Amino acid sequence: MSVHPIEFRYYSETMRALFTEEAKLQNWLTVEAALARAHARLGHIPKAAAAVISRNATVAKVRLARVKAIESEIHHDLMAMVRALTEACGRKAGKYVHLGATSYDIEDTALALQLSAALNLIAQDAQALLKTLAALAKRTRKLVCVGRTHGQHAVPTTYGLKFAIYAGEVRRHLDRLAEAQRRIRVGQMTGAVGTQASFGPDAPQLQRLVMKDLGLTPVMVSNQVIQRDRHAEVVFDLALLAATGEKIAQEIRNLQRTEIGEVFESFQKLQVGSSTMPQKRNPHKSERICSLARIIRAQVAPALENISLEHERDLTNSAAERVIFPEAFILTDYLLRQLDEILRGLDIREQAIQKNLGMTNGLIMSERVMLELVKRGLGRQEAHEILRQAARTAFAANQSLKEILLRDRRVTKVMTVSALDRCLDPASYIGTAVAQVDNLLAALR
Repeated sequence: MSVHPIEFRYYSETMRALFTEEAKLQNWLTVEAALARAHARLGHIPKAAAAVISRNATVAKVRLARVKAIESEIHHDLMAMVRALTEACGRKAGKYVHLGATSYDIEDTALALQLSAALNLIAQDAQALLKTLAALAKRTRKLVCVGRTHGQHAVPTTYGLKFAIYAGEVRRHLDRLAEAQRRIRVGQMTGAVGTQASFGPDAPQLQRLVMKDLGLTPVMVSNQVIQRDRHAEVVFDLALLAATGEKIAQEIRNLQRTEIGEVFESFQKLQVGSSTMPQKRNPHKSERICSLARIIRAQVAPALENISLEHERDLTNSAAERVIFPEAFILTDYLLRQLDEILRGLDIREQAIQKNLGMTNGLIMSERVMLELVKRGLGRQEAHEILRQAARTAFAANQSLKEILLRDRRVTKVMTVSALDRCLDPASYIGTAVAQVDNLLAALR
């Protein structure tokens, strides 16, 4: 029976498959086989033995059930795998399984394979999201809307600029993922405390051979484990991605409010918004993203705490990592895929956007008028005070800014009605917004 939602609700099959017990076991066996081949190349064990070990180092030959049965007796999961592989290889070849290695030579090297593959999937998710955001930025590059600061109407901006900002952020995340990938693709064959004494005088060469076989970089120095700053960086990068996902989802939620209504999540014909209020069209997918982002962020603290292990290592990282890595990767993958789906189906209501632009009767153009008055000879502070008073009067009387300004001789003395109308047009005050979007899209290409 499933217990955790990453097993039955918040997952993609592709990512979840990397974190199954069978996948973990296969990664361990893959490292054991590479170790045996390296020993054979250096003449430490017969080549025939290495061939037998390699042939049997699969979950088809070393069954998870058998490994678990052994573990129930000896209470050591890695050693249970070693014994099960030894059984599968027979006495002649089996006696060379795990030669010279400590548990975490296998576990941490296998973990590098697992996390590297998982990072590749996350990078694919982020790349797909970036493509969607870039398309939205291009499509809405000239779609003028009201900008909001402190939850209040500020000055005009464009939807294109909103989406371009998100795209630029995701682009930076891709750079971070590439850096993290380079630092996590590291394996070790260093023995009990990192001295490589158990591997003999050609230990550095053996380590290089194993890692070349696996497509990893040999660790430069380690103790019994690969240092956990690498793993904490990966988890932190996932949390950053989730935070950006939450940022976008929260904006969608706010813009979908009844009193704003500028964008909506897609809503299927048979979809139900509320069990009791038939009219409801809730942004539940965006809310789900915000909720899951909290769980992903929560993995950062234990990942950082895992860096500080006692002496040459203790086991306090182990149990935490069994939770941290599957949760962080599976949920981040799900979050990014969900967000991409939301954005690809986003319903942008241009009529509502236009209505909201005019909601304050021109007050959002106060800065534009103020600057124009300065150009026409007024002092900046004087112009600011004129507009501040006019805005207060217009708001209190529920009149347009234009009506109030046309009653002020200080304004009409230097500005015609047509000039004022130009200043009150939101489309006239978006600055370089379109150019910024175009520059970003060019950079992404």
